Amino acid sequence: MKKALKFTGISLAAVLLLLQLYRPARNQSSETLPTDIVMAYSVPQNVATVLHKACYDCHSNNTHYPWYANVQPVALWLANHVQEGKEELNFSEFGTFKTKRKLRKLQEIAEQIEEGEMPLSSYTIMHKEAVLTAEEKQLLITWAKGLSQRITIESATAGR
Repeated sequence: MKKALKFTGISLAAVLLLLQLYRPARNQSSETLPTDIVMAYSVPQNVATVLHKACYDCHSNNTHYPWYANVQPVALWLANHVQEGKEELNFSEFGTFKTKRKLRKLQEIAEQIEEGEMPLSSYTIMHKEAVLTAEEKQLLITWAKGLSQRITIESATAGR
């Protein structure tokens, strides 16, 4: 029994040690693309600040990684989490979206913030700065709804 337990412990340690050699690609870019929502649309500075502190790590092409992102299997979990977040909404590519998708994403932003679904609690546990105040939530909701109206008007005008 002791030998089996010792073998299991050593095997687990070896697997964890070998896993440290694998490094998933990092989601980091040194530039803000022209297709980024803050470049494609006139985003007020206070809104951009909130987006960057609470949303951009998972929903853009530039994640700021904490120290524990260097430890496996956490790095794998983070890489998967960021990939899923970008698949759902990538602010760095917002300018490339078709009008219908932009409007849907803006509506989802407002709804998910109103319902307390975003930012995720699993993210805010380790990133206290990403916890949104009531004022910040209202700011983002108002901004998303206002931008949605502006895009709708611009789209209708362009279609004439």
